[in-house]
Amino acid sequence: MNKATKINKRRWIDCLGPVEDLESYVKADWWRQIFNANYLRTDGDVIEDHAITCKEVDTCLDILSPSEDSSILDLCCGQGRHSFELAERGFKNITGLDRSHYLITRARKLNLERGTGITFKEGDARNLPFAPDSFDYVLILGNSFGYFESLADDLKVLQNVLRVLKPSGMILIDLMDGKYMKKKFQARSWEWINKNYFVCRERSLSKDKARIISREVITHVKKGVISDQFYAERLYSKKDISNLLESAGFEKITFSSMMKPASKRNQDLGMMGRRFAVSAIAKKKKWTFPPRAGKVSKNVVVILGDPRKTDVIKPNANFDEDDFFTIDELKRALTKLKDYKFTYLDQHDTLINKLVYMRQKIDFAFNLCDEGYFNEASKELHVPAFLEMLDLPYTGGTPQCLAYCYDKSLVRGIASEMDIPVPKAFLIHPEDVDFIEFSLQFPVIVKPNFGDSGFGITQDSVCFDLESLEKAIFTVREKFGYDKPILVEQFLNGKDISVGIIGNPPESYMPLPIIEIDYSELPSDLPKICGYESKWLPESSYWKIKSVKATLPEATERYLIASCVRLFERLQCRDYARFDWRLDRNNTPRLLEVNPNPGWCWDGHLAIMAKFAGPRIQIC
Repeated sequence: MNKATKINKRRWIDCLGPVEDLESYVKADWWRQIFNANYLRTDGDVIEDHAITCKEVDTCLDILSPSEDSSILDLCCGQGRHSFELAERGFKNITGLDRSHYLITRARKLNLERGTGITFKEGDARNLPFAPDSFDYVLILGNSFGYFESLADDLKVLQNVLRVLKPSGMILIDLMDGKYMKKKFQARSWEWINKNYFVCRERSLSKDKARIISREVITHVKKGVISDQFYAERLYSKKDISNLLESAGFEKITFSSMMKPASKRNQDLGMMGRRFAVSAIAKKKKWTFPPRAGKVSKNVVVILGDPRKTDVIKPNANFDEDDFFTIDELKRALTKLKDYKFTYLDQHDTLINKLVYMRQKIDFAFNLCDEGYFNEASKELHVPAFLEMLDLPYTGGTPQCLAYCYDKSLVRGIASEMDIPVPKAFLIHPEDVDFIEFSLQFPVIVKPNFGDSGFGITQDSVCFDLESLEKAIFTVREKFGYDKPILVEQFLNGKDISVGIIGNPPESYMPLPIIEIDYSELPSDLPKICGYESKWLPESSYWKIKSVKATLPEATERYLIASCVRLFERLQCRDYARFDWRLDRNNTPRLLEVNPNPGWCWDGHLAIMAKFAGPRIQIC
């Protein structure tokens, strides 16, 4: 049983029991974890009721009167219920953003199923991943404002909204009536969710009387307590929110009443029971970038490996027909982006001088030099370092990130520190002459600790005894000329998995469909690995292996994506990255390596994932 499955099956937890001070148990970032399946369960009588959503959207449209072509941001959109209703009514330009990975994933899944064409992003309302002047209207509905610990953070949300609104654009907030709730909140309640679940709630005011503190103990009648959670919401009166909107730069602040939701359970409506709507206009705001007639092309420089120089990774140490075909495919694809002008730089002897000379004319650098500066993998980080010294924005990993991920052993250590499982392994340094402390069970796999693209990993790298291990190490040293530390790692026979992330967690990112390697056409006597032969030797039996959509339990997929997002942030990846995993005999995913500058070729893993995702990929 894998770790994710264990977590999925054991859902009950120990309850804290009576506590004297609810506020002391509220985490500053409580909102990061609480909006999950339990949220949909406890608040489902309101937030999953289509009739209630329809009435709320009716109220919004009465207040705002938007046209069907209006660009609308549904901020803190949750599972997208208001966005979907707007789309059903003919609105065409809708974007939803929420911090909850669980809810955004759910929204994206429904979006694909329904074909509604809404853009859903995961991100923080205090740092909106949108250009200035992007939206006609911003909606914050369902009492989704006031979750942050400080008033300054709430103000930052409104200032970000003002930034992304067009001049004379409008904001609409659906908000709990803080003045009423301060006096009338229910200190304790008991509510049956359905015949199996019930929730007990406690509430109190914070010490400064500015927030209401809530505790929810969710219980299953047979499994016991499944959640004991604490959260807090700021109590805004009409005067309070009016002052905050004015401080952010809004004017013409208008209040309207929200209908009390007709919950079918009608037990404890809590914060949703009495609310008001407040709208305001960004009237004094000027265009950040005044609209211009016609389209303005952006000048993008694309940096590639140097076909004039040797590359020890390639079989003949030179670029071949396949490499040039791949480059042509890249150029053909980029020509379809009509708003951009592309210049290609692949001569490394003059690369720095060219960048300096062109600096003032470059808007952006597309760094596809995964071969490394002078086609040396150890100098892959040099290219982004040059770009940073020239203050040129660029795609992909930073120098620090590339340095981290070039060292497989270092990544293993970081993953272990984060409680992310890795295969057992040890390092052999060039000066080591024996394996006295060899403690792994065979089979094992021998890998260069530094390098990628399958370098040094062949069918002979999988070893079943000490003799074949010695031979594999000799081959890496002599045949591949590798004189750095070697990683000897437990060989796992489970599925070979790759996970792709594009975007930049936590603000805005998208996990691509997970893929696995299909070894069905590989002769049974060969070890199932995706190594050097599969990438570079067309005559090899390994050339027949292919990538397909992975078939994994939902809990395992969630675990993989959550772990990759954590690694993405910890290793300082940017824009895109690929994470390679293998399942062990218990189907537990174990991390093999992280590639922050993955191969960009048309038939590479990341391209295949993107193809499976389809044309709806939209990442800021």
